[in-house]
Amino acid sequence: MSKPAVLFRNARILDGHSDSALEDFDVLVDGQHISQVSSNRLSAEGVTVVDLAGKTLMPGLIDCHVHVIASLANLSANAELPNSLASLRAANILRGMLMRGFTTVRDLGGADIGFKMAIEEGTIVGPRLVICGKALSQTGGHTDYRGRFHCRDVEYYRDKVGALGRIVDGVDCVRRAAREEIKGGADFIKIMANGGVSSPTDPIAFLGFSDDEIRAAVEEAKNAQTYVAAHLYTDEAIRRAVDCGVLSVEHGNLIQPDTAQRIKQIGAFVIPTNVTFDRLAKEGASLGLPPESVAKIGDVRGAGLTALQTLSDAGVMMAYGTDLLGEMHQYQSEEFVIRAKYLPTMDVIRSATVNAAKVLQMENMIGVISPGAFADLIVVDGDPLSDISLLTRQGMHIPVIMKDGVLVKDGLRIFGDG
Repeated sequence: MSKPAVLFRNARILDGHSDSALEDFDVLVDGQHISQVSSNRLSAEGVTVVDLAGKTLMPGLIDCHVHVIASLANLSANAELPNSLASLRAANILRGMLMRGFTTVRDLGGADIGFKMAIEEGTIVGPRLVICGKALSQTGGHTDYRGRFHCRDVEYYRDKVGALGRIVDGVDCVRRAAREEIKGGADFIKIMANGGVSSPTDPIAFLGFSDDEIRAAVEEAKNAQTYVAAHLYTDEAIRRAVDCGVLSVEHGNLIQPDTAQRIKQIGAFVIPTNVTFDRLAKEGASLGLPPESVAKIGDVRGAGLTALQTLSDAGVMMAYGTDLLGEMHQYQSEEFVIRAKYLPTMDVIRSATVNAAKVLQMENMIGVISPGAFADLIVVDGDPLSDISLLTRQGMHIPVIMKDGVLVKDGLRIFGDG
């Protein structure tokens, strides 16, 4: 697709870099990148001018915890899907994310480099994708979908597109698996270091992997100039993981103040995902979540909301995450509303812009409106600082979505009806 120059005029800029929105700015997009940002009137010669008076210009939103291959809430059943069906369903999920205004997402288990390539070459439409490949789990841990009496060989899941993870045991196997995922295009490593809701045999307090296994994964990630993200709920598991070198705490629902201070001290970060527990509690059983999984939701749901304040009080950097499964992907934007009940609205905006870009190691490239950044932009009718729900409702109040300088949604008819 062509990328004609576009000048957004009279824009209210909201990207989280300032404590308030910037009023009446001009933003010039030329090709794949933002070319100029100015409080003065920019020349409009040879470009298409879009007047954004009364509207807000934001960077494309970033979701730091998704599972694009999870078309079913029952992850055991999802892992059994034919690879072709799992892939085609993922394409629809990815398109839905982009049309909600999420121009970049970080997949925490399942998506491989083929999905990235398909998006980049235009075979499918979706957000920029950051991946870990398969998440790593120990036998009986989160993403071991075998029930108590199932003895299927663990290698079965390695080549199943619908499986979020693969099972590895022992330091040497963890090292090899981490190296294989990185060789296969992983941008970071994900480990399951705690029990989970959606897996059948691991209570929430279950500690995944030995200290030495975690350290092995961390060392391999560091050798590849990247980091380890870990599925974590309990305070004990979080403290152990970060002391072993984990940087990205996924969920973190049961964290306590001392551990939050420890995370702040070492420069780690947390990706809360409260919307998934809200929706699982309301819809999980009807959507096929097994009874043993439904029973675990209460252990973490309310605590996750308390954790938002605990983390904020400690000054921990939080990024936006959702972790939704199956038909619940449609609620991706509701995390904004949930967080805004407990945190300042600007902090919530930052979690999906500047903070998220830091997590993805893409500072100044995404999550920001500044010269040289990718032209990932959304236009919002009204002011999300006054009403953050404008970012919800499946993009109803987002008439324009631009990714890499290409308009993927043009509700303002910037280039006419054609």
